[in-house]
Amino acid sequence: MHGSGTGNEGRVTAGGGVDQEFLALERELAVFLRRARAQSGEMAREVHPELEPAAYGLFVRLDDTGPQRATELAGYFGVGKATMSRQLRALEDLGLVARDPDPADGRASLVRLTEEGRSRFRSVRDARRERYVRKLADWDRAEVAELARLLNHFNLRSEG
Repeated sequence: MHGSGTGNEGRVTAGGGVDQEFLALERELAVFLRRARAQSGEMAREVHPELEPAAYGLFVRLDDTGPQRATELAGYFGVGKATMSRQLRALEDLGLVARDPDPADGRASLVRLTEEGRSRFRSVRDARRERYVRKLADWDRAEVAELARLLNHFNLRSEG
């Protein structure tokens, strides 16, 4: 039954076809994600030439939240502990992150950006932000805020 409040509104039309709005959303998200992956790779290499694309997201998260356990990072990004451990080891080897004992549990450690990692990341982040400012120069500030709000809403619903 398709009606108000079923949670199925807009997914499938009466004839069984998929709504055009969801097809358009899927198409635009696919383009957006492909471009975002390519840009993350470029920015990670700007931080350090040996970094893989996923590293940039780790920098963003650690800069936003401060030190975190590797298991928290793995959960946030939806990757396995082994994958996160490998990524963090590579960043540690380059001197961009460090591990400190967790004061709440001496058996665990907290991952943090080193001063070198923070400095390199913020330089690249600031350059990226300037590109956004240029690309969206003809947008009203309220439109930029609305896009950020909608993306945040989408990301929150995508967690877990």
